[in-house]
Amino acid sequence: MHRRQILASLAALGAFAGMASAYAETGFPQKPITFVVPYLAGGTTDLVARVVGEHMARTLGQPVVIENRPGAGGNIGMDAVAKARPDGYTIGFGAISTNALNPHIYQSMAFDPRKDFTAISMLGYSTIVLEVGRNFPAGNVQEFIAYIKAHPGQQYGTAGAGTSMHLAGVMFAQMAGLDMTHVPYKGSVPGITDMLGGHLPAMFDNLPASLPHIQAGKLKALAVAGSERSPSLPNVPTIAESGLKGYAVDPWFGVYGPAKVDPAIVARLNAAINRALSDPAVKDKLVQAGFTPKGSTAQDFEALTQSEYRRLGDAARTAQMQVN
Repeated sequence: MHRRQILASLAALGAFAGMASAYAETGFPQKPITFVVPYLAGGTTDLVARVVGEHMARTLGQPVVIENRPGAGGNIGMDAVAKARPDGYTIGFGAISTNALNPHIYQSMAFDPRKDFTAISMLGYSTIVLEVGRNFPAGNVQEFIAYIKAHPGQQYGTAGAGTSMHLAGVMFAQMAGLDMTHVPYKGSVPGITDMLGGHLPAMFDNLPASLPHIQAGKLKALAVAGSERSPSLPNVPTIAESGLKGYAVDPWFGVYGPAKVDPAIVARLNAAINRALSDPAVKDKLVQAGFTPKGSTAQDFEALTQSEYRRLGDAARTAQMQVN
């Protein structure tokens, strides 16, 4: 057995031991777990939650029930998580927007992401894609910029105000010197529907929701917003490569519980999530959908949340983002 295989086996044994210890200490779980997704069904978070949740259910021996609670850029669903009992039976699909960006751009927030959650595990990263309808008269970023400058006020959609896609659009317009009108939707699906129907010219969207339409030739991907190209669209350049040097938005996602969840329960949930993310079938399904799975310890995810809260505050102020 190779050294890497031995280490992987030891890590798996350690995860099983930690899960067994947490179960022996708490008896958790003894009933279904509600996994709140603060966005509409059909989008990136919903897809990842269902794939990971299904695997978690097999590991934990209890159903993991996906509950979509969209609205206010994810704030409604995550507020429900923050106010739930800290017993591990309600967890939420948090994101760079809900737990790092939104507090800096919404005039009022019902929760404080620095204090009102227990970080459980990272889930991974998504890719934001700048896309247009197949009949839009631009085939790359520079042609898109030229068209918008010649036709100011053009609309672009996102999955919601305050999302990382909104940040991507605002940063793009500022760096390119464009006059564009933001149209926030309640999730990716209605925005994509309007694009397919010719009612919306452009969109900044999380790639998993749009990828099937791009692959089918119904939408055109002009560029991705991340610091690297997406393995799902290797021939599509980044926005930075397309002329806006220094541009990058890399959305991350993870699982949170309410504040003060018992550490033994956190350990049990964390082990189940990381076991799911390391399963080849789960990884393949997520990667094919345009998502990059990446687990973490609860401690590392908490550190990321706090550092991103500070970083995104600076970015939001620079971009002059605000949601009433």
